[in-house]
Amino acid sequence: MNDKRLLVVDDEKNIRLTVTQALEDLGLPVRTAVNGEEAMTMLDEEPFDVVFLDLRMPGMDGMEALRRIRDGWPKTRVIVITAHGKIESAVQAMKLGALDFVQKPFSPAEVRELALRALEGGAEEANDAEDYFSLVHRVKNHIAAGDYPAARRAARRAMAADPARPQAYNLLGALLEIKGEVLRAQKFYRAALDIDPAFEPAQANIRRTTSSNEFGGIDLGPDEGEARRPAMEKQNEK
Repeated sequence: MNDKRLLVVDDEKNIRLTVTQALEDLGLPVRTAVNGEEAMTMLDEEPFDVVFLDLRMPGMDGMEALRRIRDGWPKTRVIVITAHGKIESAVQAMKLGALDFVQKPFSPAEVRELALRALEGGAEEANDAEDYFSLVHRVKNHIAAGDYPAARRAARRAMAADPARPQAYNLLGALLEIKGEVLRAQKFYRAALDIDPAFEPAQANIRRTTSSNEFGGIDLGPDEGEARRPAMEKQNEK
């Protein structure tokens, strides 16, 4: 663990400082870059295990930097930093291979948790590979058992395993709603609909949380077998 290296890429000095101070508490070396170009130069000079990457930067933006990192340094794990309310950008970044994301404003504890999960979870995930549907199933089991932190970790792993499917986003929204963060939950429900506008559980959750006339419980989505079925097959039954 002590040989791990971290890189923070952000054009805002205050964000670089905040993330760096949070990560230095882990006792690991942290370097910073002010833009995508400088980050590429630093990656050419030495390997980094985890990169915290801002998506909005002048010059080479975060998306382009993410593409280059995935192509040139596939073992490097990338956590993108997004502006508040920009969940669509986070979804797009995960489709391009980002491990996870953090939205501004964030706490130092949140940054450290993400870094530790990226560093420690890599080996675990490699040795305990699970497919998307198994992870979704695990999320529901954790929710049923009331272990919400474990459910959130599994939901983010499912998002990373297959960012192009909507159910993990819907589940993460459900977990935020359970936590009382309804507005953040709605963003994840909308992210699920951004991927699949016909995804009924997210439609129901958006209707329920945005209308005083809608009632009912949180819709966690279909069970494993139902979720595996192609959307066209379900549509033909209607």
